[in-house]
Amino acid sequence: MKRLMLTVGLCAVLAACATAPTVYGPASGPQTVGFSEYRIEPGRYRVTFRGGPGAPAEQVSDYALLRAADLAIADGYDWFRVSDRYMTQSGQSGGPRLSVGAGGGSGRYSSGVGVGLGTSFDLSGGPQVVQTLEVMMGRGSRPPGSDIYDAREIRRVIGART
Repeated sequence: MKRLMLTVGLCAVLAACATAPTVYGPASGPQTVGFSEYRIEPGRYRVTFRGGPGAPAEQVSDYALLRAADLAIADGYDWFRVSDRYMTQSGQSGGPRLSVGAGGGSGRYSSGVGVGLGTSFDLSGGPQVVQTLEVMMGRGSRPPGSDIYDAREIRRVIGART
């Protein structure tokens, strides 16, 4: 029983080490955690934020908005409109799994029956969420609409949580 508990404990430690935290910063490659953007035309970008395995979808969405706000501020804009957004999820979320097997066989002088019990653990950390926004930026007073954001306010509110 002690050996089983030790094995389970070691698996839990490995699972904690296997997932990198999701932090706000540039992605170092196409499949790595962080933000990237593509300038479509002046004042218009496609912004993507890729969360780490198991990162909450709300955090990934907030970080994509924060990157759009940072781009707007850097380019001298006051607000931005999200004209399109989509979220994808890859990987699986699963906990420990248990399996049972049985088998038997016979030979010339003997026969036997066996029963086995096994378990496995998902060490991936959970699904990976990717948020992509297409944003158009503007100057001056912010027009009305639920999909229009004040860039400095987004920087202040969401940026304080990073």
